[in-house]
Amino acid sequence: MINKKVNTVSEALQGIEDSMTIMLGGFGLCGIPENSIAELVRKGTTNLTCISNNAGVDDFGLGLLLQKRQIKKMISSYVGENAEFERQMLSGELEVELTPQGTLAEKCRAAQAGIPAFFTPAGYGTEVAEGKETREFKGKMHVMELAYNAEFSIVKAWKGDEAGNLIFKGTARNFNAVMAGAAKITIAEVEELVPAGTLDPNEIHIPGIMVQRIFQGEKFEKRIEQRTVRQK
Repeated sequence: MINKKVNTVSEALQGIEDSMTIMLGGFGLCGIPENSIAELVRKGTTNLTCISNNAGVDDFGLGLLLQKRQIKKMISSYVGENAEFERQMLSGELEVELTPQGTLAEKCRAAQAGIPAFFTPAGYGTEVAEGKETREFKGKMHVMELAYNAEFSIVKAWKGDEAGNLIFKGTARNFNAVMAGAAKITIAEVEELVPAGTLDPNEIHIPGIMVQRIFQGEKFEKRIEQRTVRQK
């Protein structure tokens, strides 16, 4: 069995260079690859195109890359929690491609499955459909969407083994699952890395064939975007 373990986040991110397109898993601040994002900030990799459900918050997640002006273009479905993102977008400093959330997920899944394009009714008749092929199916108009084409996909899992098999926990399954295997190289950072053969095959969400590099992260903050408490 191929051992895909690397010892450090720096080793895991080798080959990520300026001007590349990368996918980053997570939903809000849930299940984001914290160690990998911090390493990209440290490396100073710039001019990036980032495909992510959202852009984090001002001082965490992808917001850290935005602060350093390392992102050229964001492809996202929701960006409402990041004031710096809003400022850069409105000032023209940042190129933004807003995509319906289901379409974004399916564009990842299509890339994962090797499907080049698909038709969806989402966005027809809006700016989302401008310049795209449209076609009628069963009396309803659909928009053709292309699968994403990224050099790297960076995902975060709860547990993984040295062969690259992954298990996600709770909501952290979100976009991580569809982004694994959706780029030329998939990097997985995990909270717990175990020897191959340790995981129950019935509990594995993503098989190791979709992962090229895996490492154990550390010091996960797991911040909460909006903390609310019930009134007594």
